[in-house]
Amino acid sequence: MRTLFIYPEFPKTFWSYEKILELIDRKVLLPPLGLVTVAALLPQHWEMKLVDRNVREVREDEWAWAELVVISGMIVQKADMAEQIARAKARGLPVAVGGPFASSTPDAPELDGADFKVLDEGEITLPLFVEALERGETSGRFTAGGEKPDVTSTPVPRYDLLELDAYSEMSVQFSRGCPFNCEFCDIIVLYGRKPRTKTPEQLVAELQRLYDLGWRRSVFLVDDNFIGNKRNVKLLLPALRQWQIDHGYPFSFATEASVDLAADQELMDLMTECRFESVFLGIETPDAASLETARKLQNTRTSLEESVEKITASGLRVMAGFIIGFDGEQRGAGNRIVEFVTRTGIPHAMMGMLQALPNTAMWTRLEQEGRLIQDSAAAKGVNQTNLLNFVPTRPIQDIATEYMEAFSALYEPHAYIDRVYSYFLKLPPQRYKQLLKEHRATTPDTAPGDAAHQTGEKGGISWVDLRALAIVVWRQGIRRNTRLRFWRALAGMARHNPARFKGFISILAHSEHFLEYRQIVRREIQEQIAGLPADPSHSLMVAPPQMVAG
Repeated sequence: MRTLFIYPEFPKTFWSYEKILELIDRKVLLPPLGLVTVAALLPQHWEMKLVDRNVREVREDEWAWAELVVISGMIVQKADMAEQIARAKARGLPVAVGGPFASSTPDAPELDGADFKVLDEGEITLPLFVEALERGETSGRFTAGGEKPDVTSTPVPRYDLLELDAYSEMSVQFSRGCPFNCEFCDIIVLYGRKPRTKTPEQLVAELQRLYDLGWRRSVFLVDDNFIGNKRNVKLLLPALRQWQIDHGYPFSFATEASVDLAADQELMDLMTECRFESVFLGIETPDAASLETARKLQNTRTSLEESVEKITASGLRVMAGFIIGFDGEQRGAGNRIVEFVTRTGIPHAMMGMLQALPNTAMWTRLEQEGRLIQDSAAAKGVNQTNLLNFVPTRPIQDIATEYMEAFSALYEPHAYIDRVYSYFLKLPPQRYKQLLKEHRATTPDTAPGDAAHQTGEKGGISWVDLRALAIVVWRQGIRRNTRLRFWRALAGMARHNPARFKGFISILAHSEHFLEYRQIVRREIQEQIAGLPADPSHSLMVAPPQMVAG
C-alpha cells in the first residue's frame, strides 16, 4: 500500500515562531510526532511518504504515487484538514483521518469527506483499520471503546520519514494521560487520568534512533504532564542521564509539567542533570477563585510565585500558560496576569481566552446551561486570536479588551528585555556541564565522534547562528529604540551571569516573533469585537452558574 501521510497547516499562533525560524534557517518548530508514530504502527512492508504542509506543499507526483492518504491533526488545523481531504478525494484517493480533532469530534463537517475514521489511540484502532482494508472494505469508523493501550509495546516512530533539517526541535513521548481533573482540559478525555508510560529502554531507543539519523539539537518531550507518573519518571531519568553522558550530551530537552514539580527537588535535579533546559507550566491564572472554578486545585495548594522561583532556582527555565475568561472572574484579570509574569520574570507567557473543548466537563456543563456558542469565531478553531466560544459571566467586550491589552503589555519590546534579563540573572549554571566534565576527566579516551558532538554543538557556533546573532543585534541593538536597554542587558548578563549569556541572547531573539504576533492578536481581536451584536440582549453576559442553579 503506497501511503501518503499529510500533516495539515497551522495558522499563525503563539508557538509558530516564523520570525525566529527564519533567523536559524528552519521552517517549523516541531514535527508531526503522531503521524510518524502511526507510520510505525502500520505494516512496515507498506511504502510510505510524509508531507508536512507547514514545511512544503504536496507535489503532484506524490498525489499520483499514493494509493491511500492518511491525515491527522488538531482542532486548530481543521480548516486545512478539510482542504487536504477534498484534494485527495478529487483525485479519487481513499482517505483515512485520525488524531485529536477526529477523535474528539468525529462527526465534524470538516471530516465528512473522509472514507475511514481511525479514532482514539492507534495501538488499538490501526490494526482494526488494516484488517478492514484487507477485507476490501472502502469505509469505516474504528474506535477503542474506552480501552487505553499499553504503550510499552509502541514501536520507535518512523523519524526517517521526516525532512529533519526543516525542524527546530524534535519530539518524543514518554507518557500519555494526566492524573488531574481540570474542567477545561481535553487530555483526560482523550488519554485518561492514569498516566501510561513507556519503559526507559524504549525512550532511549527513540533517542538513539534520532542520534543515528544525525539529530543534534533540542528534543521536546510532548507529554501533557511529564511528571504525571513520578515513579516511572524517576526510573527513566537515570537511564537518560547515562545515555546523555555516554554520547556527550547531544540533546537538550524541554517538556510540560504540573506546578507540583516545584515540590520535588530530587526530580528537578535529575532533570537538570539530563540537560532539561525548560519546562512549560499550566499556571492559568494567579486568581485562586478562578482556579477553584476550573477544578485546577493542584495550583491552589502552594504559592504559584514560590513554585516558579523554586523551579527557576533549580536551573529549569519556566514557560507558562495563562487563561482569561473563567466563570465568576473579576475585572482586571488581565492586569493581574501581567503583574504575576512581571514579578516572576517568566520570559514566555502564553495567554489566551478560555475555550470550551469538545467532550470536556466544561463543554458538558456549558451545553446543559445553554451557553455554548456553536457559530462563534472561536468555533472555527482554538487559537490565541479567538474569542470565547461560550457565554461568559461578564461582558465579552471587557474580557477581550483586557486580554488584548495584557498580551500587548507582556510583549512590549522594552518590557520583554527587562523581564528576560531579570529572569536569566536568577538562573544558576547548568548542572549537566559539571557531569560531562567529570566524565571526560575519568574517560580521556572518549571517541572522537562523541567529542565532536559534545553538548550538541558540532564543534562550535555555526554560520547560521552568527547570522542570526547579527540580525538580532542590528534590529534590537541599533535600529530600534530598544538599543540602550539591549546593550545594558547584554553587558549586565556578561558581567553577572556569563554562564547563561548564550541562552539569554537566544530568548531575547524571540522578541522578533512577539513583536509581530502582538499586532496580529490586536488586529484580529479588534475585528471580532467590532463584529459583536450591538443589541444589549446579546451582550453575552449571564449570572454565574451557582446563581443560576440557586
